[in-house]
Amino acid sequence: MEVSLQLTRPVWCSNVCSDTPNLNNAVSTVSPLLFCYNFSRKRNGKASNPRPRGSTSKRFSRKPQTRTSNQTKSQKGDDKREGSGTPLSNEYARHNVKAIKLNVDSDEETTVEITQATTAEEGPGMDDIVETVKTISHVGKLTKSTENGRISTVDEGSNESANEKQTAKSGVSAAAVDIGGRESKKLGVEIDGLEHTECANIDDDVKRNAVKLESAEGKKDLGSAGGKEDDYSLQAKLEMEVKSREQALQRLSGVNFSLGNKMFCYPEEVKPGQTIEVFLNKSLSTLNSESDLIIMGAFNDWRWKSFTLNLNKTRLNGDWWSCQVHVPKEAYKMDFVFFNGKDVYDNNDKKDYCIPIIGGIDVLEFEEFLLEEKRRELEKHAKEQAEKERHANELKRIEAEKEAREADRAQAKGEAERRREMLQGVIKKAVTSVHNLWFIEPREFSGGDIIKLYYNRSSGPLANAKQIWIHGGYNNWKDGLSIVARLDSSEIKDGDWWHTNVVVPDRALVLDWVFADGPPQHALIYDNNHRHDFHAIVPARGPEDKYWIEEEHEIYKKLQEERMLKEEAVREKARITARVKSETKERTMKTFLLSQKDIVYTEPLDVHAGSTVSLFYNPANTVLNGKPEIWLRCSFNRWTHRMGTLQPQKMLPAENGSHVKARVKVPLDAYMMDFVFSEREDGGVFDNKLGMDYHIPVFGGIAKEPPMHIVHIAVEMAPIAKVGGLGDVVTSLSRAVQDLNHNVDIIFPKYDCLNLSNVEEFKFHRSYFWGGTEIKVWFGKVEGLSVYFLEPQNGLFWAGCIYGCKNDGDRFGFFCHAALEYLLQSGSNPDIIHCHDWSSAPVAWLFKDHYVHYGLSKARVVFTIHNLEFGAHLIGKAMAYADKATTVSPTYSKEVSGNPAIAPHLYKFHGILNGIDPDIWDPYNDKVLPVCYTSENVVEGKRAAKEALQQKLGLKRADLPLVGIITRLTHQKGIHLIKHAIWRTLDRGGQVVLLGSAPDPRIQNDFVNMASHLHSSHNDRARLCLTYDEPLSHLIYAGADFILVPSIFEPCGLTQLTAMRYGSIPIVRKTGGLYDTVFDIDHDKERAQARGLEPNGFNFEGADPAGVDYAVNRAMSAWYEGRDWFNSLCKLVMEQDWSWNRPALDYLELYHAARKL
Repeated sequence: MEVSLQLTRPVWCSNVCSDTPNLNNAVSTVSPLLFCYNFSRKRNGKASNPRPRGSTSKRFSRKPQTRTSNQTKSQKGDDKREGSGTPLSNEYARHNVKAIKLNVDSDEETTVEITQATTAEEGPGMDDIVETVKTISHVGKLTKSTENGRISTVDEGSNESANEKQTAKSGVSAAAVDIGGRESKKLGVEIDGLEHTECANIDDDVKRNAVKLESAEGKKDLGSAGGKEDDYSLQAKLEMEVKSREQALQRLSGVNFSLGNKMFCYPEEVKPGQTIEVFLNKSLSTLNSESDLIIMGAFNDWRWKSFTLNLNKTRLNGDWWSCQVHVPKEAYKMDFVFFNGKDVYDNNDKKDYCIPIIGGIDVLEFEEFLLEEKRRELEKHAKEQAEKERHANELKRIEAEKEAREADRAQAKGEAERRREMLQGVIKKAVTSVHNLWFIEPREFSGGDIIKLYYNRSSGPLANAKQIWIHGGYNNWKDGLSIVARLDSSEIKDGDWWHTNVVVPDRALVLDWVFADGPPQHALIYDNNHRHDFHAIVPARGPEDKYWIEEEHEIYKKLQEERMLKEEAVREKARITARVKSETKERTMKTFLLSQKDIVYTEPLDVHAGSTVSLFYNPANTVLNGKPEIWLRCSFNRWTHRMGTLQPQKMLPAENGSHVKARVKVPLDAYMMDFVFSEREDGGVFDNKLGMDYHIPVFGGIAKEPPMHIVHIAVEMAPIAKVGGLGDVVTSLSRAVQDLNHNVDIIFPKYDCLNLSNVEEFKFHRSYFWGGTEIKVWFGKVEGLSVYFLEPQNGLFWAGCIYGCKNDGDRFGFFCHAALEYLLQSGSNPDIIHCHDWSSAPVAWLFKDHYVHYGLSKARVVFTIHNLEFGAHLIGKAMAYADKATTVSPTYSKEVSGNPAIAPHLYKFHGILNGIDPDIWDPYNDKVLPVCYTSENVVEGKRAAKEALQQKLGLKRADLPLVGIITRLTHQKGIHLIKHAIWRTLDRGGQVVLLGSAPDPRIQNDFVNMASHLHSSHNDRARLCLTYDEPLSHLIYAGADFILVPSIFEPCGLTQLTAMRYGSIPIVRKTGGLYDTVFDIDHDKERAQARGLEPNGFNFEGADPAGVDYAVNRAMSAWYEGRDWFNSLCKLVMEQDWSWNRPALDYLELYHAARKL
């Protein structure tokens, strides 16, 4: 039952009551106070204990009720309340404003308890009244305790009372503290016939007078008689005001009681930022027999600043109890109920009480406020988290530095010991002279001295040398070659003596040298003492122990310097790598946003949460072409936003041709814009992008997209078990989607030929039984991905190979069923199950036939065709059962669309390009290359790589155009075109390097013969390496100017993508993914621009020599005739992003579309 309580206008509110001539008129003027009930907040039972500090209250929740106002308690006054037109709580909002739910809340609560005075007879003094006025006007972080009463408050957000603090002034009357007039002593001032307008201004006067009184108190020490008179005057006025308020509340309570209203608030017109007093008539309430009365509430439909407060008995006539509540500035409504602290409630007949807040924000403004608060909270948390990470990283760095220094010391000590042992051996052999061969003058010398070294040329191999040089060092050549000097002929006649001056190094213990007929790098004949070198002891050398202490320290310093340089180089490389990745992702996102500009785009291009954007749509390129009107239907967060779908908006003509436009306000909690278009407001023909809908990402929002759980079921995975491109796709796609904050798992057979060296954290996980056998499950991390390896104990995967068994169909069929069974038995319920090619195609129908209704109902199946040449029957069946299907490029999807396995299912068939892994194929971090490079130094890097390739393969080291071919030698790859291209390149003066092998022995032998012929006729310009060599492939990608891919058909192709990653220009045939990724320099400018790209290579049509000649000749001419232009093209293709950044976004769109089915 709804209740409307009529209350008088507040006697202390001039702006509300100024139209009322006097106080007597005020009691007859009433207005409604909303008592509201919301069924979503139904209180049926016991209240929970007050929340601890920091708890979050999304709304007022209730336990099962033992007694309610309409069950066990008196229903006094019900007959007066029936038929009231008071709106429900959830109906309260401004006109035509839709109420919006948002699970955002404050954990702030307030607890205020006012204890009845124990000495009511004591009257207030002047100091007490001053303190009273401060208490009335202050609602904040305060705790007071007086002799006659207690007010305890805590911070909003906590139910715990603050520790009580003793007031500086004693004897404060409860009448002064309690604005409801509880247990007050009469002040002895009668104010009969007080004008209503004067009463309305009492509240402000009390505050102003309190300030004056405080000022007066500060002047007491001056001994001014006038000051004392002012004090008494202010005291009297305050006493009058307090008494007047008490009388007004007495009248107000009487009016409400006479109307049967069991509660009211003061003032009646509640505004944000006020402190109000809420009154409850206990005798009219279901709590009439309870000793404790508590109000529990919150603001704005129970979503903001919850509070729990004790009510105390007042001195108003009747059984009125009250408490004070502070109204936050963000409030538009106050919601509350009363209870006894246990299990008895007065919840306004299950409708809850509510009080409207006048003059504040509305519902929509509050929603924006909450979102802004959440944004600030997230920003603060992000800064704190960043600081924690920075601090943690600094601690790690310090610890690592400490460990590195200890390692350096240990290494220095070991190195010093090793050198000492070696030097001791040299010192033992060292002498001061050798008769008739060499000697030193003076015989006694030390470090820093200049000595004269004599050598008898005629006694050794340099007897006929025209010049004599000394190449020397010290301490067993410690610093290498450090002494170099030319000897002059000596006047000594006994032999052919030569001499030179030598400066003895300061710390030398022994000198080392050889004689030669020329300076270093130019000497041909040496006298090196029969390969033992010459060694002379330094007679006056210093203490050896001191030397080795200094030596160890020097070694330690050098090790530290070398280590720091290496670490800084690593950090710098990591910074550059991260920057390049970030820039590439930014360019890719921009390309992604521009990719559909011919149909839809926004201004600005990057949509940010909280902004207003213009949305442009071109119906001329869609099914809505020619429609007289275009209507926009828009929402956010993949149609799950709290606001739901916005009202249809008619789009207006734009200035740019056939486009129409609309303005859309993006909320702060958006992470995605979603929209479709229609011909009429009520629908008609829709453009929903063939069921995918249009989506544009929103940046900077406080909400993040919830992660999906994707499970790949596949039989190949790089690098642990790879045969073809399938293995690369499974690993790279999974990593790219995981990097977008989704959860990805892979279920994989545990072959006995797995390369477990690339599996981290490998361990036994569990086992289960299915299909008549035990299946062991192993877990490991591959390239950062969680992989579950299934090992059936029936031996199906103990065959020593991936493919090639006669029962491959049975093996993989068993694996597919076992994988689904594992998901079921492990309790996993993924959003997407992604299966690949014929080998895991059975997953599609096994899931639909056996699992979709038995525990895995949430999942949707996505099936990808990598090559239709194998297992067409199984692929066709999977197409029928899958929710969405893809192949590896848009053009290949068109080429196979007429296939009987595909044709019936074109409505769910999509072409999405593959990508390459930029961490594996990265010329800046490639250890195979002689010079690592980015697009900034591509010319230098590729030049060094070409020279290294030429040297490695024995080709002529010359600046010639070099064509690389990296392929499997099969008919699919266009082997007849490859042969022709080799000869055409040689005819144009270029060099050719081919890397690849043929599974067919006949084709392999054919290329062996060709290699033999080429190595004879063009040995300096052609090399055919008929094997597989991974490091050599990296060097070819970097060293080649062009990479040739003349495939007859190519579903996607990764070779041309890898070539561009390394700055090599692709020459390809127009087919499949080759056509989708290579845009001809001369003919494809518009096609490239439609994709947001620039032309990047050379292509040709047909499958004959003429087509190859056309492309190769243009490529060669471009290299010869415009090297600067060609170098800029190499830089351009390196900066194009052919990683999984873009394909991963396309796959996510497909996953979401599948989930909608």
